[in-house]
Amino acid sequence: VDAGIMSTQALSLKCNVCGVQLRSVAEAQSHGEATGHADFVESTAAVLNLQCVECGKPCRSETEKDIHTKRTGHATFVDKTNETAAAIDSEREMKKLDSDMKAELGIEVKKSKTETTDDAMDVDSEDPNEEKIAPEVDAKCLAELEGMGFNVNRATRALYHTGTDNVEQAVNWIVEHENDADIDTPLLIAKSKIKVKLTKEEARVKAEELRKSMAAKKEKEEREMERLREQERIRSGKELLVAKRQEEELQLKRNIEARRIEKEEVARAKARIKEKLEEDRIARRLKLGLPAELTEEERAKEREREEKKAAAAAEAAKKKAEAGLVVKPVEKIDALRKILVDIKKTHGESNNDGVTTCFKTLLLYLGNVMKDPEQEKFRKIKLDNAAFLKRVAGVGGGAFLEKCGFVNDGESLTLPRDQVDKLLFNLAGGEISGALNNPFFGVL
Repeated sequence: VDAGIMSTQALSLKCNVCGVQLRSVAEAQSHGEATGHADFVESTAAVLNLQCVECGKPCRSETEKDIHTKRTGHATFVDKTNETAAAIDSEREMKKLDSDMKAELGIEVKKSKTETTDDAMDVDSEDPNEEKIAPEVDAKCLAELEGMGFNVNRATRALYHTGTDNVEQAVNWIVEHENDADIDTPLLIAKSKIKVKLTKEEARVKAEELRKSMAAKKEKEEREMERLREQERIRSGKELLVAKRQEEELQLKRNIEARRIEKEEVARAKARIKEKLEEDRIARRLKLGLPAELTEEERAKEREREEKKAAAAAEAAKKKAEAGLVVKPVEKIDALRKILVDIKKTHGESNNDGVTTCFKTLLLYLGNVMKDPEQEKFRKIKLDNAAFLKRVAGVGGGAFLEKCGFVNDGESLTLPRDQVDKLLFNLAGGEISGALNNPFFGVL
């Protein structure tokens, strides 16, 4: 077909509602039944035909091609749009659909002169050995036509070929075919070709059956569409779940790497500080004329001094408690509450279960220390521990422990025995319980 001629012909029907291209009136009708869209126009753009090289599936759009690639892994397509493009005659197709529907309803269809001539040729080409009989036509109309001066053969042909009981239509047919050679010869039709006209009741029953059939077909299509939508929803949900899990795993790896880098930085900083302090100590001793290194006697005195200092602090705290002079660490409690609120606001919406797990784990850490403060294993948490990283560090819970007295040495969080403050731990536990049980915590 010449490309210039093809470009001016309608190659598809376009839905003005959703923009989809359709190859025929039948496809447009099916699309309308499935979607309720009823606004279609002819288009000179051909329906896209991207054929998968591996399985041969034709795809009508880039979106359909992408979905096919995603589901099957096939990525090679050949554009056969020009090969399959064909001009459509929407008027002829609509007439054919209308005729088919009327035929199903048992309604006689008025035919054009060309179609009637074709029928006459079909009559002539019938089996000569088959019995032929005169067709039955409306007796009242036949009498009226005879009264108007038309002979019985001409009137019978007119009523039979128009398939009607309308005298005016029969007269029009006679006028159009008055020059036909066989117009005045008796009309004989093979028994198998005789058209049986339905009664009004039979036509009504036939129409009802057709309506039910079309309703059942539409219901079946709707169920199929709903099934496909549900499959797509499940598939999308699974993909989102996998993507979320992968993102969480990636975030965990990033947290571990960030913690490792931070640990190395802290270790280097501590080494530099220790080195500087050692240099200052040696300089002071040399300035005083003392040896660079402490003697055994000096080391013993230093240890004794530290022990006395710790004992004095413990004794002072004990006396205050006995005298009822214990002062709540308000500033620390406010700081701890702020940390919990920040965790809730930052991660509560996207990872509420993770926040709850973090709070419960913090409560467990504090409870273990309160239960047996002498146990070092309760006062030391390794920073690279997988459970700690996932449950606590992943949402920023490490800052809460550091505020409670745990010291970050780059490798672990360690709570010195003399820094175990039961009052602070009790108050911190109360804040965590409030965060767990109060639905408005961090919101108001």
